[in-house]
Amino acid sequence: MPKANEKLTIFQESLQAAERHLSKRDPVLRPFIKKHGPCRLRPHTRHFETLIDAIISQQLSTKAAETIVGRFKSIYAPARFPKPAQILVTPDETLRATGMSGAKVAFVKDLAAKTEDGAIKFPRLSRLSDEKVIETLVAVKGIGVWTAHMFLIFSLGRLDVLPVGDLGIRRAIERLYGFDRLPSAAEIDRVAGERGWRPYCSIASWFLWRSWEEK
Repeated sequence: MPKANEKLTIFQESLQAAERHLSKRDPVLRPFIKKHGPCRLRPHTRHFETLIDAIISQQLSTKAAETIVGRFKSIYAPARFPKPAQILVTPDETLRATGMSGAKVAFVKDLAAKTEDGAIKFPRLSRLSDEKVIETLVAVKGIGVWTAHMFLIFSLGRLDVLPVGDLGIRRAIERLYGFDRLPSAAEIDRVAGERGWRPYCSIASWFLWRSWEEK
């Protein structure tokens, strides 16, 4: 089995191959790849923490989310991040005092419970197909397909994920590919096919996000 450094090298080589492929196939993306490359996606193993952060941050500004996540972590200091069992025994009132809604407290505890009882085995997720990962994650209260797509791209480093429900992606495609309105999921999928993004939709998405930030 490859060591961590070897895995990272292999992943970086895959990113380079993706950029060459996309630059050749899609002249619209080419200048953004040249300007913002190399792609800085880096898979990691902080899976439980990532999903807790995602649940807490839903529908909040970046600043508000950072504040609440910081308060949440401070409950368990000096530990860097709590284990599922620690969250489960934390009174709801303590979690609510961080600024989390009652619904988010329930969502966080549901993820902790499913992790603790083995319904979600994070080391196993990396061996599952994209579809199975999505199926596993959306079974957690408060996690939808968008969050699962972000997890696949930014945590597991999956190369061919197309987050058709992401607003930034939809806006970037609207602006760059001649739509007069936000494109539908089917239209985004069609653009990906016509522009030759597969098997590198995640990397195409990363550069689409950079293009929208530029605007």
